[in-house]
Amino acid sequence: MTPVLQNREGSVLTLTLNRVDKKNSLTADMYAALATALQEAGQDDSLKVVLLQGHETVFSAGNDIADFLQQPPASEESSVFRFLRGIATFPKPLLASVCGPAVGVGTTMLFHCDLVYAGDNAAFSMPFVNLGLCPEAASSLLAVQLMGYHRAAEALLMGEPFQVDEALEMGLVSRVLPPTEANAYAQAQAQKIASKPLSSLMETKRLMKANQTPAVLACMQAEGKSFGRMLKEPAAIEAFSAFMEKRKPVFK
Repeated sequence: MTPVLQNREGSVLTLTLNRVDKKNSLTADMYAALATALQEAGQDDSLKVVLLQGHETVFSAGNDIADFLQQPPASEESSVFRFLRGIATFPKPLLASVCGPAVGVGTTMLFHCDLVYAGDNAAFSMPFVNLGLCPEAASSLLAVQLMGYHRAAEALLMGEPFQVDEALEMGLVSRVLPPTEANAYAQAQAQKIASKPLSSLMETKRLMKANQTPAVLACMQAEGKSFGRMLKEPAAIEAFSAFMEKRKPVFK
């Protein structure tokens, strides 16, 4: 089974997380495939839009913990950081369709999408503190900008899920649909955007992102350094051990 499916229709490339039996949890190989696909799509003048989607029951449970522990991100050139930089700097319209759980990076990657369509079963969470870690994907910056400080603090310090109605109200989600319709609707919107001139699409996005991109990349770099350090510290070791042993962690 191919864990990341690629399908092109006209000028739209759809990237589908296809590991439903593992709740679309992301491995290093999946990050590498996504990063490469985004890089190639950005350079292909015949492509105008990229759509990220999962299954109608689950978008992504975040990192595959076992794979993550076997292949932790050792440098800024690791596949996960390549992917994060790729979505932060992707020059063309980037859409997402989200149904079911979107955990960790399953939520934070959405901050970089231009339009997000969600099933009414979507639930979002950024439980990094529960794993003894810190935010990633510039979410410590973008969550505050989008949600306001206190909402972002609640989401990041508590690490608890928030539902799709709240995501819609704060602007993380563009529209809510039945789960069976979300992917098709997002695809239709992607095709509608792809009917427009690529130069206008890219310049409009560049202008909207111009003032923000340097801060986002700097934030990603700072988060990455903290994330790598904290991954080796006692809290994260206990959290991951507890997860693998299916018990509650004990933080002293």
